[in-house]
Amino acid sequence: MLPSPRQYDDAPTPPRSVPRGAWLMLALATIGFAVNFWAWALLSPLGPRLKDTLELSSFQQSLLVAVPVVVGSLGRIPVGALTDRFGGRVMFPLVSAATIVPVLYLGLAGHSSLWELLVGGFFLGVGGTAFAVGVPVVNAWFPPERRGLAIGIFGTGMGGTAISALTTVKLVAAHGMADPFLITAAVLAGYALIAALVLRDAPGRTVPDQPLARRLATTFRLTITWQASALYAVAFGGYVAFSVYLPTYLKTGYGLSQADAANRMAGFVLLAVAMRPVGGWLSDRIGPVAVLGGAMAVVLSGALAQSLTPSLIPLGTLTFLAMAAALGAASGAVFALVALLAPAGTVGSVTGVVGAAGGLGGFVPPLVMGGLYGAYGSYAVGLLLLAGVAAAALTFTGTGVRRHVTRPVPAVQPE
Repeated sequence: MLPSPRQYDDAPTPPRSVPRGAWLMLALATIGFAVNFWAWALLSPLGPRLKDTLELSSFQQSLLVAVPVVVGSLGRIPVGALTDRFGGRVMFPLVSAATIVPVLYLGLAGHSSLWELLVGGFFLGVGGTAFAVGVPVVNAWFPPERRGLAIGIFGTGMGGTAISALTTVKLVAAHGMADPFLITAAVLAGYALIAALVLRDAPGRTVPDQPLARRLATTFRLTITWQASALYAVAFGGYVAFSVYLPTYLKTGYGLSQADAANRMAGFVLLAVAMRPVGGWLSDRIGPVAVLGGAMAVVLSGALAQSLTPSLIPLGTLTFLAMAAALGAASGAVFALVALLAPAGTVGSVTGVVGAAGGLGGFVPPLVMGGLYGAYGSYAVGLLLLAGVAAAALTFTGTGVRRHVTRPVPAVQPE
């Protein structure tokens, strides 16, 4: 029998001390997340260059960028379950070392044809599974009242994609195709060695003894799995969608140059990343339901305001920054909710499913926005759809999720 999840109630919970070494483990997990995400994102900045050199179609370029993202997102499900069983001390070095292979392949040999790039990109997706390793590691090291902040800090490791965005193209232009891949492989190797020597799992962590398939079946029966997946698909999926599509939106809708649009997108991304630990910290104090409700209300208001296509300065800029802050805070709050409600020994499995939902949730909105703009010559309908999704998430948070948090939940019975 798995223990019941902790619930918020009206009785004050005495604060518990953070175990010695917890902050060091958090730092190591966050660095590991950032390094693996750096590797995971290596192909995306090179998409335009590869399109020109290999004469790829727009669809082929999109496929090239999408393959590692899809594999990394879906791969979080088994990797999260394996982390529950074997711990981060085994899985972080293993994932990092495994990612070195496709990185070296792509940099040294596998970039002269589309098929070589697709094969390398498929295995490069392993780097994207690091998220499902780090959350259960951090969750086990921190007491419940500190987990929101800790997991939020860990979540800033998604900024590793910014390292790739800022360095990959410049390194290729200055030194050739191999350089960014060789540098990333060296950093991955160094991290894998340090993690193997220094990283430790929390003392007394719950180790499940059920087979992988049975544990995954149990995970899929948990209410929190589906609730958090739906909310993360909106929160993190919205962040991913804007980070991918915002430059196109600003260039098409407001006539900005590509460089100006990219710089504004960078500001959106940085604010969202910075707000993730804030969302976790607030969740520790007022509860994740309140944070999620407030964040979805901001996204709803922002999408409605932006559907009117206001002037970019100041209203449009303020609207997008408000939505960035809300989506970042909501992403942190979702995993505070997971830490609150997921039974011990299932956090990695639940994280894997939720992380997959968030990663995949970012693919639909850009396709919808592009299709609607092509049909109507306006982004207003797409933004109204976003407002509708945010309204649905807000209602869901205030009803089903709130009831799940406040009512006693029976212990999960594995098959």
